Amino acid sequence: MWWKLTLVAPVVVLAVILAGPLLAIALGLVDVTRPWYVGHRDPAGLAPDPTATPEPVIQVYGARTLGWRGAFGLHTWIAVKQRGELEYTVYEVIGWRKYRGLPVFVAHNRAPDGHWFGNKPWILSELRGAAAEAAMPRLLDAIDAYPHKDTYRMWPGPNSNTLTAFAGRAVPELRLNMPATALGKDYLGLTKIFAPSPSGTGYQLSLFGALGVLAARIEGIEVNLLGFTFGLDPSAPALKVPGLGRIGPAAS
Repeated sequence: MWWKLTLVAPVVVLAVILAGPLLAIALGLVDVTRPWYVGHRDPAGLAPDPTATPEPVIQVYGARTLGWRGAFGLHTWIAVKQRGELEYTVYEVIGWRKYRGLPVFVAHNRAPDGHWFGNKPWILSELRGAAAEAAMPRLLDAIDAYPHKDTYRMWPGPNSNTLTAFAGRAVPELRLNMPATALGKDYLGLTKIFAPSPSGTGYQLSLFGALGVLAARIEGIEVNLLGFTFGLDPSAPALKVPGLGRIGPAAS
């Protein structure tokens, strides 16, 4: 009997993990046919106009990744504008740069709310005014101290979501609730297994970003299985599953 379970268990686990991504494609949440070169980067109208907004702004964005990868995960980035600045600086990790021999960590002045190759972004967290000004030094220090600037792995990390989660842990005022589809958010490195959750309201154990658990007031309860997140947010309530992300009311 044991050998039958040994054979069946991996198939069941794989089926459970793939069900959400396949359903995301079937429901039209992901366009797997659109080539990257037709995906636009136009602003989504979510960022305050820097020329009319003298106050400091911090925004964290997420958008589905391109093609079939978008069925599994999303790309996240951090946009900041210090007091009086007339443009945003966007900090992100971009995997395709690795294959062109370029640094994967980028700090540039692109549109902070630009579509990710045609996929509309949404705001994961935002601080403005005095709150942004107080958090800005620690956020920039955390981004500067990010230890994986020269490394990229789509799975299980480090990737763009690893950078964003790392910054969130350093600035708990962001109350950053990383989506279940943010693969790589739980990657803590090769030697670290315990850390605050990205929201700063709880803690997590993670083994190389591929296996772990998380308990926090904002994120709820999450289980990381092979890098994919299954969870329950009792405050809403809502389920968290691979591919589909959050199933239930929007987080408050």
